[in-house]
Amino acid sequence: MSLALILVVASMSALNLALPDLAVGLAASTTSLTWIVDGYTVTLAGLVLPMGALGDRVGRRAVLVVGTVVFAAAALAAADAAGTSPLVAWRVVMGVGAAMIMPGTLSTMTAVLPAGQRSRGVAIWAGCGASGVIIGMLASGALLEWFSWRSIFVTSSVVALAAALAAVLLAPETREACPRRFDAAGAACTALAPGALVYALIEGNDRGWGRPQVIGALVAAALAGVAYVVLGLRAAQPLLDPRLFRNRGFRAGAVTIAVQFMAVFGFYFVGLQYVQLVLGYTPWKSAVALVPIALVVVPTSQLTPRLARTLGMRTVMTTGLLLLSAGLFAGSLLHADSGYLPFLGCLLPAGAGVGMTGAVGTAAITGSLTRDQQGVASAVNDVTREVGAAVGIALMGSVFGSHYRSSLPDVVSRLPEAAAEAVRHSPAGGLYVADHVADRVGAEGATLASGVKDAFMSGMSTALSTVAAVVAVTVCFLVSAPTKAKSPEESQGLGSSREPDEAATTG
Repeated sequence: MSLALILVVASMSALNLALPDLAVGLAASTTSLTWIVDGYTVTLAGLVLPMGALGDRVGRRAVLVVGTVVFAAAALAAADAAGTSPLVAWRVVMGVGAAMIMPGTLSTMTAVLPAGQRSRGVAIWAGCGASGVIIGMLASGALLEWFSWRSIFVTSSVVALAAALAAVLLAPETREACPRRFDAAGAACTALAPGALVYALIEGNDRGWGRPQVIGALVAAALAGVAYVVLGLRAAQPLLDPRLFRNRGFRAGAVTIAVQFMAVFGFYFVGLQYVQLVLGYTPWKSAVALVPIALVVVPTSQLTPRLARTLGMRTVMTTGLLLLSAGLFAGSLLHADSGYLPFLGCLLPAGAGVGMTGAVGTAAITGSLTRDQQGVASAVNDVTREVGAAVGIALMGSVFGSHYRSSLPDVVSRLPEAAAEAVRHSPAGGLYVADHVADRVGAEGATLASGVKDAFMSGMSTALSTVAAVVAVTVCFLVSAPTKAKSPEESQGLGSSREPDEAATTG
């Protein structure tokens, strides 16, 4: 289950190192790069809930195995993509496979592990989810040293088939004791809402917020959210009962996980381009530069259950989000000549914050539902992660792109139209043009390269400070969070083990 989880999460981060190559090789703009990354994440976010419910009904291992096959086939096809549109399309299909894989990982572990080992299993799962991001970047960095970006997809396909074989040989089949009717309307609403929101964030920055399709996407996202609540309250067996969000632990865990992933994946989107384009690191060196995050996240996530018992769940979540916000804000103060050590100083508190919030947020969600509802708990934990990641990439990409373009130097306007458009498209394109200009003109190329890097830093600074502010404001929301997370056994409805507001949410 951990191998399958790492496959899904690693595929979310692996392409970040290839963004400069994609920008030059496929003439991809910042908007296109955002879609290449987010096409996978949005699909995963929209389908993970219904796929989790499907796994509860027909068997979690069966759905997971089919998902790995779909994932492997789509990854192999993506390796042969000739342009940005087919690459985005195959990334979407990979997202379908990932949505089938991910819910079964946590729900299988929580359903099979003995009660005394379940909290440790959740902590290991959270640690693998966090470290999977780094594993994906290290693997892609190593591949990019000797091969093109297409090798990333070929490798992903092979790992997916290995995960399928491991699941068939080692994982037990589990399913819900009393299968419920599949909520098609709820599935449609939970898929449409995040997809429409991310579309509006990406295209609004590129096309303008007043465009009809952008306004329509925002309206669609809002209507889908309202419909989810209304239909869910009326349905006898909703896909995800809106009443669950009355549960303080469930609500706090979901919000914490969503905000954490929004910050982390938004940071990776611009942070990896920073170490490659501004610091001049190779893909492999760029991946290694982010390893300190894993060295902090993994041990911190293992210590978090003990910290939560000692300090309380609310204190741990609040502290984790504040550390994450501090790391992001410190990153917004970097400039083109900062170097790696100040960048490392941003990674360490952010990594500690991720380790604290990931494990305790997951425990808050799983502990709020009964053992039979662990498939839904896992899916909620997954969907909050993916929605957060998708929104974070879209938000960071949008803010970064607009400030990058507005901060470009005047020398861009004196370039030939095709070259100027390449500079405006992406920082990687801008530095590629600057190299060619330097070969012909010399000083003009150096001026352009310096201007592109300064524009990059302007976009990165604004984007990081925006997300840091969102994370900091979220801390206010956690005032109502409970101090202690419950186990699935305590949520079965026995005696006084539940709070009054929890009694209406389980059963």
